[in-house]
Amino acid sequence: MNRSVARGHPMKTINWFEIFVTDMPRAVKFYEETLRIKLELKEFGGELNALFESGNGGGCLIVRKGRTPSAEGVLLYMNCDGKLDAVLARVEQAGGKIVSGKESIGPMGFVAMINDSEGNLVGLHESAPS
Repeated sequence: MNRSVARGHPMKTINWFEIFVTDMPRAVKFYEETLRIKLELKEFGGELNALFESGNGGGCLIVRKGRTPSAEGVLLYMNCDGKLDAVLARVEQAGGKIVSGKESIGPMGFVAMINDSEGNLVGLHESAPS
């Protein structure tokens, strides 16, 4: 994909994502503390979900039988615009691990990689200043 085409144009291809967890309270605490957001707990089909607020699709944390957290597979980037340094400063205190610190990706901004409290590899992204 041409990154310059994606920049500035909302990508509406993603409708929903699920981050598999084994310990919901621990995972909710991790994401709420590191990203300084509030997740909404809801039950769907007998499964407890912790929903991420989003205007363009969405996603959740979920404990699902037969699914385990993993550092392999799809890599999801969380939006940390204007707060990447602060988010990274909270990762380890909240039970996660910094895999790679803040790195420039040129005009696209900055990225970092972490393992969340469940062992999932998660990307963090901050846009370049305008």
